[in-house]
Amino acid sequence: MSIGGFPSFVEEMKVFQRERLNGHYGVAAFVISNTISATPFLILICFLSGTICYFMVRLHPGFAHYIFFVLNLYASVTVVESLMMAIASVIPNFLMGIIIGAGIQGIFMLVSGYFRRPYDIPKPFWRYPMQYISFHYWALQGQCQNDLKGLVFDNQYPDQPKIPGDFILKYIFQINVNRSKWIDLSVIFSMIFIYRILFFLMIKVNEDVMPWIRGHIARKRIQKKGPGSTFSKTPSLRGYVVDPELGPNES
Repeated sequence: MSIGGFPSFVEEMKVFQRERLNGHYGVAAFVISNTISATPFLILICFLSGTICYFMVRLHPGFAHYIFFVLNLYASVTVVESLMMAIASVIPNFLMGIIIGAGIQGIFMLVSGYFRRPYDIPKPFWRYPMQYISFHYWALQGQCQNDLKGLVFDNQYPDQPKIPGDFILKYIFQINVNRSKWIDLSVIFSMIFIYRILFFLMIKVNEDVMPWIRGHIARKRIQKKGPGSTFSKTPSLRGYVVDPELGPNES
């Protein structure tokens, strides 16, 4: 959803740049107001769709499990929007922004532990640090604990004991059952804050640092040309007067 809405993020950045040049508000005011204005709509979307999905699929019953499911969904959607806003602040092109955003989330999904179990993912780069900076990893770990922990499942062999949910989490999904699911949720909320700070810093870099870098590069190019090479001069039109009766004359 946030990837599909990337063009609207770019349009918001264009409006902000015009308002910023007019001196109406600063970067911090824009980031805070953008976060506050988007929050009610994201909450409404997540609670409506999450409620329908939760009771339709018949997930782990209980109000605490329901609240965790909805909050986990809200945190995941919000962190994706924060990530796409950070990308939109430096990449104004629609197509390139969608490609980069989809690529980043695709990598996050691959290392989340769903397609390959966490212990099967190569440790260099993919597991450390990519798996731990992927919000999909924390959302999946918390949701699996929310659904399976505390449940007991029948064994396919009648003479064998029942299978507890903790056994499935630990040995099949390779999830640390000693870590609370609320810790996983808090990590996602901390990622929202980090991406918003990154969004703020990227705007400040584009506003303050990039003009200095472009000016420095231009000065270096002029110095390489040497003192003898100057820009071509054009005749001044300051003294050029046009008389409607006599035609153009030089003053």
